Amino acid sequence: MTSATTYEQAYGAWMRDPEAYWAEEAHGIAWDRPWDRVFDASMGAFGQWFPGAMLNTCYNCLDRHVAAGRGGQVALIYDSPMTGMVRSFSYSEVLGQVEKIAGALAAMGVRRGDRVVIYMPMVPEAAFTMLASARLGAVHSVVFGGFAAAELATRIEDAKPRVIVSASCGLEPGRVVKYKPLLDAAIALSPHKPEGCLILQRPQAEAPMVAGRDHDFAGTVARAEPHGCVPVLATDPLYILYTSGTTGRPKGVVRDNGGHAVVLWNSMKMIYGLDAGDVWWTASDVGWVVGHSYIVYAPLLRGCTSIMYEGKPVGTPDAGAFWRVIAQHKARVLFTAPTAMRAIKQQDPEGRLAGQYDLSGFEALYLAGERCDPPTAVWAQGMLGKPVVDHWWQTETGWPITSGFRQFGLFPFKPGSGGRPCPGYDLHALDDNGAVLPKGETGNLSLRLPLPPGCGPTLWENDEGYRRAYLSDFPGWYRTGDAGSVDDDGDVWVMGRTDDIVNVAGHRLSTGSMEEVLASHPDVAECAVIGAKDELKGQSPIGLVVLKAGVNRPEAEVAGELVALVRERIGPVASFKDARVVPRLPKTRSGKILRATIRKIADGEDAAVPPTIEDPAALDELRGIFSR
Repeated sequence: MTSATTYEQAYGAWMRDPEAYWAEEAHGIAWDRPWDRVFDASMGAFGQWFPGAMLNTCYNCLDRHVAAGRGGQVALIYDSPMTGMVRSFSYSEVLGQVEKIAGALAAMGVRRGDRVVIYMPMVPEAAFTMLASARLGAVHSVVFGGFAAAELATRIEDAKPRVIVSASCGLEPGRVVKYKPLLDAAIALSPHKPEGCLILQRPQAEAPMVAGRDHDFAGTVARAEPHGCVPVLATDPLYILYTSGTTGRPKGVVRDNGGHAVVLWNSMKMIYGLDAGDVWWTASDVGWVVGHSYIVYAPLLRGCTSIMYEGKPVGTPDAGAFWRVIAQHKARVLFTAPTAMRAIKQQDPEGRLAGQYDLSGFEALYLAGERCDPPTAVWAQGMLGKPVVDHWWQTETGWPITSGFRQFGLFPFKPGSGGRPCPGYDLHALDDNGAVLPKGETGNLSLRLPLPPGCGPTLWENDEGYRRAYLSDFPGWYRTGDAGSVDDDGDVWVMGRTDDIVNVAGHRLSTGSMEEVLASHPDVAECAVIGAKDELKGQSPIGLVVLKAGVNRPEAEVAGELVALVRERIGPVASFKDARVVPRLPKTRSGKILRATIRKIADGEDAAVPPTIEDPAALDELRGIFSR
């Protein structure tokens, strides 16, 4: 709703009067009852947005578009190279499905405020169930399909769902992952037991059912009565999303209904330049925050067409898969992780496969999940001839902290930068005492409180844990846990997690800057730098690199060139003397490199297998390399 025509106008309007800015944006959402005030600083850990207001998120995603006469527009395109299936669902069809799923959940006892755990693969029913939970005013918690039983059990124990919705299996290239045995084991492990489970039977591996507890998804939904929308408070939780890699009690990030709807509706146009009727593709998974925000909620709130993809960037069938999807469905913008681009670059470094598809209607590539190394950003922009925008955000924030803004015209291309702060975020780099650092100096990237609408207001039933994890280090600030700097233009440079800063003989050095150098080598597809223990210098950096397909040079020769390159670009202070070629890097399923785990292996410590890891065998490969 902003009347601003430039980024400076929009950001300035927010800075001058944050409450007026967000009140204006909130007119893009349909409310059952208006707010008592825009922001109440006395509520929760740092305050809450739109207290007193009532709405229903599902109504805003579906019903209002149908009521406005746009029910025939495609809402969701399901593209699954894993099954060879492509299906399109109009807004009216999605609404019909969601009404029935909501009815089935209600018949199983789900009411406003109850929790529903969703443990499903990338199938339309996963998104429909999220919306059905929201329709009832229930709180969904999506757990990535295929998560280990023990990890699923901790989430069941913490969220205490009345119902769990799952599927018989998920599909990976070359294998079928049976979910039902994992679910059964998780329920057995958890002290909390759900009252019932809805199981979507997939033909690739049908699952045995537990009598009295398990119900067939398709049959139960078919028999259900459609259910209407239940208004909830803007400050009521919409979902809980557990962050990966936690120990002890899991950190369940809470997302509210009102602020979440406002900022996601706004972000589709302001950041991504899209509006109702536009086709948009987020290549992620509904198990991650990116899938919540930008496969399901934001595009549907805005009235866009969202693509849901069950496949990989390479191997389903080749490194041209993404370009095929864009061309076939006429997607204007793609949002994916840098690791997807690196995988494509590794298999097709010349970008020949992209040339086989008509990408004339494609307008921009957005990257997030971890910092995109500049060589990959430059490669993608040169290959596609389209803007490449790296932007930065977190599970906790739910929407971008920094970005480029297509509504206002994109900033000049700065490979390696995450863009400028979105209106709503007052971002600075702080020193370890909490003092704001000068422009260009690297420190703890932090956000001045209050956080804007859409950011997680707390952890599930754990306000004190939220304060301790995010607000206690620097009073008056939210500590992101990322290290970086802000340059003279206002562009933000995220160089990695604060624990990825290497301390070499008293010099604090960013592993991200060293990774930039390694990634610039013409033979390197992707890389990671970690700081290993060093008795003399405290830590010394080690670089691990994966070579591009077709590179057959001696590994020692490449390693020598990499060491020389870092010495040339950063200098002897980096003390970079160890580069090793590896077959692959251990990653999470969302594509983040597991640097902390790599560091433990390098230091000879016991490294637990993270629950989010894509393939545990990658850790054994690394152990072999470090034991040489």
